[in-house]
Amino acid sequence: QSTWGVKFIEILYLVTLRCLFLWTDFFDMASGKAKTAITQVMDMLAEWDRGAGTSVRAQILSDFIRVNAGKTGPELEVEMAQAASLFLARLTAWLRLTYMVGTCLGPQLKAIGIYLNAASGHRFLAEFLEVGGVMTSLEILGLKQIKDADKTEALKLLLTVAQAGRKYKELICESYGIRAVAECLARVETLNTQQHCRQLLQELAQGNPKYEIQVYKGLIALLPSNSYRAQQLSAQTLRIVQPIVKHAHPNLVEPVLNLLRTLHLEVQFEAIELIKLLMDYVEVKMPLLGGLVGLLVPPKEDKTNRPMIFHDEDKKEILSTPLPYHVQQATACKTIGILAQLDEGDLTETLVQLGCCHGLMVAMANVRHADSQRQASMTLEHIARTFPLVDSAVREAMGEQLYHMFMEEPEALYMRLNDIQIDVLKSNKLPKPHVHKT
Repeated sequence: QSTWGVKFIEILYLVTLRCLFLWTDFFDMASGKAKTAITQVMDMLAEWDRGAGTSVRAQILSDFIRVNAGKTGPELEVEMAQAASLFLARLTAWLRLTYMVGTCLGPQLKAIGIYLNAASGHRFLAEFLEVGGVMTSLEILGLKQIKDADKTEALKLLLTVAQAGRKYKELICESYGIRAVAECLARVETLNTQQHCRQLLQELAQGNPKYEIQVYKGLIALLPSNSYRAQQLSAQTLRIVQPIVKHAHPNLVEPVLNLLRTLHLEVQFEAIELIKLLMDYVEVKMPLLGGLVGLLVPPKEDKTNRPMIFHDEDKKEILSTPLPYHVQQATACKTIGILAQLDEGDLTETLVQLGCCHGLMVAMANVRHADSQRQASMTLEHIARTFPLVDSAVREAMGEQLYHMFMEEPEALYMRLNDIQIDVLKSNKLPKPHVHKT
């Protein structure tokens, strides 16, 4: 038994020695890898510092983005041998020196974005803010010589900062970020860049009570923009921001109604959806309804100052493009019809009291714009079937023959009207009856 005990102790001793040798080899390998990583990082930083030309730094940026995209903060530290902050400091310094001329701007912003988007990398965000990263990014948005793609990368950085919390949203707003982003949305032509502007404005309005009103007013200021995409995106965002603000601003009425004159159907859709939402806000409900009714009777066209080509009978087909107020009239008819169909209260009665039926009959006589005639006929037919008093008044104003044509096929009535019937519709004296819904 003692012999077996001695053998067991010898075996245990040998196994222990072997384990010690293995652990020693492992630590030597790990130490060697760490030394290699440190050497590689220091060589890269030295190459960056020596690389006065953009080609060297551009290659370093390309390699960094390719290797480190999507990594977490701890993974970046391991990859950079605990020197990740040293490279970030070099990136932000070069960015501040070169952003006005756009040297490698896109790759620089993408590389910084890897740091800011790294999970558990809040320290990198703090370092970016300490060197004025927000101000630099906002200034990039206002430079005309910068490409839209580079502005998109700057917007991504700002969006990452805003999503970090309320105090970071306030920091962007305090740096005049709302104005910078709104102006960028109005000026750029690339849809992707405009979408990121819209997303950032929405983010700045949510969970940021100190500055939500400023974002709201900035969106209203974008509605008269010359860019139809800016109009569409601002109206779309207003539908999200309006419930956050809770009270509608009176200055919203005119620009929203002016959106109805656009030829872009996507802008018309957003305007109509916004009007539907605003019906729940007493501050703008009546002005909007009154404005819609007023658009049914467009102003008389001034022909005195028109070029002679517009009077050429041979060019009628070429010059048949609808005028803005004719488009606005057709869209107003459509909007009133949508509101009437969705109405569960006194909204349609209010429209009737404001004189919408008279305006709809005038729109039915607009031979210069068939869509006005079609939308007006369908809307008036729905209101007439809903309110018996309106139906009686319309019958009396139209006469029996025209009334039966109207009720049988309102959508196609405009193709069957003769000159006399058009005059009847145009000169109608339809009263404003006190109606009650059936």
